[in-house]
Amino acid sequence: MKTLTCDVCKHPIVQPINNRNYFHLGHRDLCEPCHDELQLLIKPTVRTKSPFNYEWYSKLVQEAIEKAIQKSKF
Repeated sequence: MKTLTCDVCKHPIVQPINNRNYFHLGHRDLCEPCHDELQLLIKPTVRTKSPFNYEWYSKLVQEAIEKAIQKSKF
């Protein structure tokens, strides 16, 4: 049995299944609740960006995750 720990909230992710109950973004692992909060946080910003640029989006996600790790929450 493999157990991961969420990089943001530090809760264990029991029986991890990628893209189902944990998400690997960049070099970070996020539990499902933290991933949902991340999506809610960046959604308004992403909707205003035109034209969409994946490099910009990737940078936005990584910066949001790093800030959340420092605060231990989103």
